[in-house]
Amino acid sequence: MDLAEIFRVMCRRWYVLVPGLLLTAGLTVGAWLLVPVSYESQSTVAMLNSRKGAEADGNPFLSMEPSLTGMADSLARNVNSDVSAAELKSQGLTGKYEAKIADNAQGPLLWLTVTGEDPDAVLRGNKTLMAFTAQRLKDLQADQKVSPDSMIRITTIVPPQDPEAKLKSKVQYLVMAAGLGIVLSLVATFFAEARRRGRSPRKHRQDPDTEQTGLAAEPDRTPGPRPAPTAAGPARQADLAGHLTDGLLTGTDAPDTHDSHDTHAPHAEAERDRPGGEREQQPDQPTVQLPVLPAAERRPAKRPPSWVK
Repeated sequence: MDLAEIFRVMCRRWYVLVPGLLLTAGLTVGAWLLVPVSYESQSTVAMLNSRKGAEADGNPFLSMEPSLTGMADSLARNVNSDVSAAELKSQGLTGKYEAKIADNAQGPLLWLTVTGEDPDAVLRGNKTLMAFTAQRLKDLQADQKVSPDSMIRITTIVPPQDPEAKLKSKVQYLVMAAGLGIVLSLVATFFAEARRRGRSPRKHRQDPDTEQTGLAAEPDRTPGPRPAPTAAGPARQADLAGHLTDGLLTGTDAPDTHDSHDTHAPHAEAERDRPGGEREQQPDQPTVQLPVLPAAERRPAKRPPSWVK
């Protein structure tokens, strides 16, 4: 099935396709109205060396050791745990959040992301998450009896950003609703076409003998045995052959070979009288019918040339 045939089927079954497309439009609009818009706010923090470790040059950004990156990863895993999630929820963070090492970071940088449907709640949640992360870093070091001067510090690199609408998830739902509606509409259209073709009457095949006239041959439904072919004796056959030959030579009409007496007499017996008064029954022989040309096609026999003796 090519594109032209598909288009013709869609045009023929428009009463199935159009309601399906309208239903698809309704599903798309419903998905747009029902699926909420998601907002996201992000901030960035960095791990700094302790005050005691930065006494040499007095600048903590110049003394970022590789161990700070490992500490940043450990802190992110602790913040993403279920225990931390329960504590953050008790502090008012209702949206989804995530703490991870920043992509393509060349230092101990952490991304703190909060997602939710209310932009104001998302912004407050990001500030709460930053404060919780700083406190969790202190608690982890305090559990190991680290002195305050040797503790790793945390600083804000990027403050919580204004929430931005994330339409990716909403667009995905819209595309899914539209695609599902279109597919179902096309399936219903071709299903209706298939049922229509299945119920249409089938054309009867014509016999080769009646193909030119366009009429189907009707079978012989006459009860009883069929009449046997007419038999004629040798005298009758010779008489018919003589008449036909004379008609062809003279151009006159030949006698009708289908005699009513010979045709309708089934199993006719040719009999010949015997000298003693008895009749001799001749065996049945099939009727010999010679072709009779119409009067328009009969031509007189050509006379031989004069030089032929």
